[in-house]
Order: sequence, then C-alpha cells, then structure tokens
Amino acid sequence: MSNAREKKRAKKMRNQPANVTLGPPAGEPRLSPAQHCNGGSRPLQPQQQADLCPETSEQYQQQKLPHPSPGPSNRKEQYFTKGQSKGERGRGRGGWQGGRRGISQEMPKFITASTFAQARAAEISAMLKAVAQKSSNSLVFQTLPRHMRRRAMSHNIKRLPRRLRETARKEAEKAVHQKKEHSKSKCRKARRRHINLVLEFNRRQKKNIWLETHIWHAKRFHMVKKWGYCLGDKPTVKSYRACYRAMAKHCLLQDLSYYCCLELKGKEEELLKVLARMCSKDAGPTFAAVPCLSGRHQGSLVLYQADRYPEDLLGPITFIWKPKVGCGLGSENRQLWIWMHPTLKQDILTELKAVFKCSEPVATCIPETVTVLPHEEEPTDETRSIGKKRKREDKEGEKAVPVKKIIGDGTRDPLKSYCWTSQNTGIVISDLTMEILRYRLVGPFSHCVLTEALSAALVQTEMADAETELNSWWVENCRKSEGLSLHLHQKDIFELLQDDEKVAQLTLEGVPVECAHSFIWDQTICKNVTESKLPEQDLNRMRSELLVPGSRLDLGPRETKIPILLVQQPGKVAGEDRPGWGSGWDIYLPKGWGMAFWIPFIYQGVRVGGLQEALKHSEYKRIPHIPDDYPDCPAGIQFAKELESNLFEKFKRRPPAKRANYVKLGTLTPFLCPWEQLTQNWEERNKTQAKSTRMSEIKRCVTEKQAPNDPQPRVGTESSHETSQMEENMETTCSQGNVITEILNEVQDLGKKDGVVASNRFIVLRSTELLKQLSAWCRPTSGRGWRGRTASRQGQKEMTEDVLLPIFKCYPRALVWVTFSLLRKGTPELHTMVCIPTKEDFLHLSEDKLFCGPEEPKHSDIFKHKIVKLKERKKKKDRGKTLESSASSSLEANAVEEQKNLVLGLWCDPLSDVTSHCSRILLGFVTRGDFSLADGCGEALGFVSLTGLLHMLSSQPEDKKGFVLLRTPGSRQYRFARLTIEV
Repeated sequence: MSNAREKKRAKKMRNQPANVTLGPPAGEPRLSPAQHCNGGSRPLQPQQQADLCPETSEQYQQQKLPHPSPGPSNRKEQYFTKGQSKGERGRGRGGWQGGRRGISQEMPKFITASTFAQARAAEISAMLKAVAQKSSNSLVFQTLPRHMRRRAMSHNIKRLPRRLRETARKEAEKAVHQKKEHSKSKCRKARRRHINLVLEFNRRQKKNIWLETHIWHAKRFHMVKKWGYCLGDKPTVKSYRACYRAMAKHCLLQDLSYYCCLELKGKEEELLKVLARMCSKDAGPTFAAVPCLSGRHQGSLVLYQADRYPEDLLGPITFIWKPKVGCGLGSENRQLWIWMHPTLKQDILTELKAVFKCSEPVATCIPETVTVLPHEEEPTDETRSIGKKRKREDKEGEKAVPVKKIIGDGTRDPLKSYCWTSQNTGIVISDLTMEILRYRLVGPFSHCVLTEALSAALVQTEMADAETELNSWWVENCRKSEGLSLHLHQKDIFELLQDDEKVAQLTLEGVPVECAHSFIWDQTICKNVTESKLPEQDLNRMRSELLVPGSRLDLGPRETKIPILLVQQPGKVAGEDRPGWGSGWDIYLPKGWGMAFWIPFIYQGVRVGGLQEALKHSEYKRIPHIPDDYPDCPAGIQFAKELESNLFEKFKRRPPAKRANYVKLGTLTPFLCPWEQLTQNWEERNKTQAKSTRMSEIKRCVTEKQAPNDPQPRVGTESSHETSQMEENMETTCSQGNVITEILNEVQDLGKKDGVVASNRFIVLRSTELLKQLSAWCRPTSGRGWRGRTASRQGQKEMTEDVLLPIFKCYPRALVWVTFSLLRKGTPELHTMVCIPTKEDFLHLSEDKLFCGPEEPKHSDIFKHKIVKLKERKKKKDRGKTLESSASSSLEANAVEEQKNLVLGLWCDPLSDVTSHCSRILLGFVTRGDFSLADGCGEALGFVSLTGLLHMLSSQPEDKKGFVLLRTPGSRQYRFARLTIEV
C-alpha cells in the first residue's frame, strides 16, 4: 500500500477501538495478541492467525505500523513461529519465498472457549464504547447529514430521529447543569436600563475613582488611569490649536475635581505656629500673609518637612482661609483648606499628622456612606413566578426601590474615619477629597461664561414644604438682616463681571473681605444640598409638561439653592511678556452637582481640555508642572523612574536597525535627567578650580617675596611638606601673611567638607531674592536690541568673586528653573541637553547671523564589539560547541550578567562625567519643550546647575549673557537659545 493510501486508511481508522487485551490471572504469563486469538494454548502461525482473527490482526498491524515502539524488538518478527528464521519469511505477501509458502496452512486443533469469549467480549465492549463516545464537540443533531437537519432540532428534541432523542435529551440535561451563571440582564436593552447601568457603574468605581463628569469625558476623550483616578487625557478630535485659541482668546473648561483637599480646624495661633515650620519666608509668602490670612486671596507656596528647608521637599500647594466673622482675636477658631495634587497627598498628610501630633481618627467625623440598593430588598427568583415578566409596582414606579449611584470617592472604606485630631492643641485634620468639586475656566471670556450660566439665588423667606428641609438653611439666612445684606452685596459684585470697565476697577481695588464668605465651608449645608437634589427623571418629566417646549423651567420655591465659591486665578505673573495670560476662575461646588454645572458651561460654547491641555497651560505660563517639574520631591522622583521605564521599553520594542544609537550621538542618558550626578560633577569642578586658584595665589605671593633672596626656590616632593613650608615662610617673611593664611584655611575647609557635601542630595533653588539676582545677571547689558541696563541701575549686586563665594558655599548642589527661547529654527523636546557655548561659537555667530549652532562630532561605539562577542558566545553555547568546566561556567555567568546591562545604542552604568562627555560642557536638561504658538518659535523649560550657571555667566561677554546651546538626544546639531529666569 502506498504512503498516501496508508495515511488515508489511518485517517479512517483513527476513531476505531484499539486492540484490547485482558491482563492474565495472577501468576500466569502475559499472553501475546496471537495467543489471545488462539485461546492462550500456543502461538499460531501467521496464516492461521489471519483466518481466526482477521479484523483483530489487520487492525493491530495498522495501528502499530505508524507508531514504532522504541525497543530492540522487531515488530515484523512477532507474527512468526519461534523456529522460523529470517530466511524462511520470504519477501512476498503472506510469507511467499520463491513462489512457495513458507508457513503451514493447518487449522488449530483446539481453542479455549472461556479465554476466547473473554477476549471477544472485551473487544466488543471497547467497540461499543468508541461508538457511543463523540469524536468532536458537535451536538447530536449536528452529526446528521445536512439534508436531514432542521432548525427546530436545536430546541425541540422531537424533531430528531427516534434513535437520537435519548442522547439529545441527555445532552440537554448536561448543558443545563454546566451552564455558567449569567447576570439577570442578558440583552442590551436590559443592560441599558437605568438601574442596571447604575449598578454596573458603582461596581467599576470600586478600584479607580470616577469623576462626576466621567461618562461625559469617556465619550469624547482618551481616558487614562492615573493616580487612582480615571481621567480624560486629551480629546479624540484634533483640537491642539483650538484649545490654545480657547485659552488665549475664548474660554477653556477643565475638571480639577481629582485634586485633593485637606481641611484644618483649630485656633489660628496654633495653626500658624506649626505650619510655619513647613515653609520659609525666603521662598515667598507663607500661610501668615495678610491678604491670604483674611480670606480675601488664595495663596500658594511649597511645603517642606518640618524644619528642613531647603531640603526634603513635599510639594507645591494652594490654600484658602475661611474669612473671619467680624474682628475677632488671633486665637479664634479658623478653617483652612489645603489643595494639592493626588501624588503629593500621602506625603503631606503624613507630615501634617506628625507635626500636629494627631491621634486616632475621630469617630464623629465618619463620612457619609454610599447607599446602594441591597440585594435582599429585591424580590428573589423563588418569590417570582416562572414565566412572568418583572414589572414595577405601578406605572410611575413610585414603590420601586431606587438605586443610588456613588457620589464622591467610591474607593473609601465606609467603616473607616478620615479625620484626625490633636489631643494637645485640639486641631482637627479632615480629608475632603472628592467632597468638594473643582472646575476651572481659563481665558478672557471666563467672566461671560459665569454670568451667562449662573445667576444669584433669589431671596426666600418662607419654606416651600413644611415636611421637608429643602433650602431651610437659605430661608434662615434670608430672615437675618446681616445675611440678606451680604447676599445682595455679593450679587451686585457678581453682576459687575459683565462690564469690562467695572471689572478693571474691581481688579485694582479688589473684592471686599466680606464678599469672600460662602456657605460651602459648612459641611452640614453641603450634605443637605447634596441630598435634596431633584432627580433628573423628575426634572425631565416637568420639562415635558411645559406648554412651550424648550422654555425655561421655573421651579419657584422648590428650586435648590447651591452654595459655591469663586476663586479668581491671576494667570501669568512672572516675567515681562504676556502678563495675565491664562487667567480665569475656579468654581468650588458641593458633590453631587457636577453635571448640573458642567452642562450649562458646555452650552455656553466653551472648549473642554484634559490632562494634556493642563500641561500646555502651565507650559505657556512658564511655571513648573506637577509632578513632572519637581525632581527634588518623592512624587517627582517616582515620576522620573516610571518615565524612564516606559521610554526604555518603547526603545527596546523597536528593532536594533531602527533604533537611534545614542552612544554614537554622544547622549549619555536619553531617557532620564541625572540631576544628582550633574550637580555632583559641577561641585567637583568648582572645588578643583577653587583649589587651583588659591594655590596659584599662594605661589605667586611666595614667589614675589622670595624673588630677591632665592630666585630658584626648592620644591618639595610631597604636597603636605610644601604646604607646611609655605606656611612657615609666610608667617615669618611675607607681609601679607594673615591674608594668605586665611586663604589656606579656606582651601583646607573645602577639602574637609568634601565628604559632608557629597552625602547631601541636590535641591532646587527657590529663594526669591537670589532668583531675582540671577535673573538680572542673565540679561545682556549691551548689544543691539537691548537697553543699556547695568546691574547698578537695577539695584542689584555686581557679579564679583566676593558675591559668588557665599552662593557656592550655601548651595553647592542646587538647580535653577529656567526658560529657553531658540534664536533660530528648531524645536526642543524632552531630555534635551543644555550646554555652554565656547568662544569660537560666539565668534562664528557674530560673523554669520544665520549660524544656528555647531555640530557634535560623531562618537565611537565602545560597547558594540562587546555585544557582538556576547552574541557569538551565546550562539556557540546554544550549538553545544563550548566545553563545560568550572572556569568556563563562571565566565559564562559573568558574560550573561554583563549582557543584561549592555543594550545596543545605550551607555551602561556607571556613567562617566556627564559635564565633560561631549565637546560642549553640559549645564542642564530640558523637562518640557515644544513649538510655542504664542511666540512663534521653539521654547523649552528645564533646570540648570546653579554652579555651572554662575561659571558660564562670569565668562560670557556682556552682549551674549545668557546664551546657551540646546541639543536633542537624537541629534548632533546644537542650536543657540536664550536663557531667562522669570521671578
């Protein structure tokens, strides 16, 4: 039989039963297949075996041939008698050799009936079992020929032939037991019911917090999961330029409800005393600033760990004091809100609890638990009659149990308190995250959007319904003369926002302190307002009953009064260009009213932005963004690690031939900014230069004194001996011995402090006085296009050595937040290197006005040959060409470990000196950069080393002050840019 026929027959016989043999009784030898056919008396010859058991023998041969057994036994010899030799077998079929049969045609003389019947019974049972067992996952009716199949067979067993009905009935019963438990809402119509949607949304909010505008954003934005929230990253439509135009000329709306709020209650004196330890006046206004302490203005500052300024940064925050009621004393109870980014909340909350010495949470401050429909209140399947549809109790559904959606933070533990109190001072810290909503309007039309979408509440002195407490707090306030007059005053000021001239005057004079009052500070009122909100279903039913469709719905006394707080954002305040850009309003709301305010704002034509638009807003304002631009706080360090990991994984996903070889480009760290090593290298360079300068001055003084007596002074072999000899000579002979002794002491002090300073981490300079001084030094004092403003005219100090030495001592490892603006074409990007131009670069720039910048020479890849050798060694190991020995195994282990650190195109740790790796000295890095639509050129924000910046400014010409070179990680082209510091 040919190979094709054998495969075809094997395919037909794959579902047939295999030859079944019974085990022999205890003590008897195991019988061969031929012995089973013969009853176990003696082995039969091949022809006799074929006559007695034709099916079994043929099937046994067919099943054994495709699968040879791995042993020394020969499969072809097992059917021949014991005395038959290979030469007697023959080459033909049936043992023919030379035209004659080599075996006997005799029949067996006897068989054992019991053994023979037992063998046949086993084969018959195996055959029946194989016939009853399905060879595939198809159902019974699917095994019928296509012309016999009917559609009703899948659910009606009687449509099947009688012989298959029993099997189909068993399959149906088995399917019922194995059927997975599905939800009660199966079809889409059932899933889209309001009750089922709310239950599903409540379940999905247990892991990541949803904002109240989540559903609106999910339909129009790319959503990301960050910081424990589901937030809108950017719109799905192309709106990059449209969002900028909205910020610059119209209005942009953002949902900032994910920002965390901590409330502090206690005596003002105690609050200010403790909070003063976490900030410094050197970095700007503190909690005790007069405009902020009165509650008239919102303040912003940077928090540190207690008594650790300028180290151990916690992060930036904004704060609001509740306005004082009358002219009280300084020891009266005050209320303070501290707003922060969610990445900073845990560190700041831990530090606040530590400095205030708070104890266990207060039991009375347990937040409101979210009420969800309990399952025991629903009718169970046993109580419902089978076959009947689920219906509501009545037509309107008034008796149906409503399902309450989660309002606020759905991840909170309802049994856990979020308030902490201090037993010594009585100060209480409460976590109000997601209890107060926060929207932001950015742009010059923010006033118009507010006045068109909102209106002041009407005066109400009578209760709408005596049975409910709807607007009870508002009625009580209107009945008081003081409360009514304050409300009318606030209403007049709110209506002034429609007049531009009055708005300008209001900006100069400011809002009165009493107008900053709001009932949103009272959590009891906020809870009442949240619970008394009318359902959307009732409002829609009332709108449908209006005589004129689309007209305004007037609820009268039943209209809910919502307390809000409006906080004006000043926009860009630092620098000289675009003052006030990005100004707007922040609206604080009670929870539960998010969509009630969001939709009216949308109907006013605002553009909605996400996280990317917030990033661009801070970039155009040239302020640091949280947590990207705070490398000295824990949140910023964690962000840098995650960013490096993501960029590295993205780099490895590309094939090696399509990657950028950063080793040849001269880029040490394309995925992160090594601030620690940058500041450390500049500190070492500064100390080396300071020591060399001091020693040169000492040698010059000694040489001048010894010149007439000993023109060739002897030089010792050891530096310590030479230094001691110099000290003796200066003390005895030099007239300036005291001055030189002080210089030597300074040099020795610098050497002693090496170990102490090296252990300190880097910091970011936030001293306002020093930043103003640096900003003045960075401006060119001469040249075309610049006014001749010298440092003396500005009231600033000259850049002398006496002024720079104290700065070097106080801030040896400091970074400065700076802004870069490209002179020519080019767009900076993340991790762009900031370098110091040389004199040749300035000379070339003065000769050629179109000169963009120099080009970095191509570097050699010193790791490529190592990677190639490691790959070759790995291939040899895989092929088995390497010898296994103890020495080779240790070398291979080291090679594998080295291979993990080596990636083609990247530098491996440890890094060399980052400042002198390239042809231009490295000064800092860019953290954010892009083409600026406001200035029409490339702009970037980043940090530079304070020590390196002072060295650069002291060596640059007057008309080129603040000029630097920028180079992106994937390019060798440097481009000139202007460095500025905005304070």
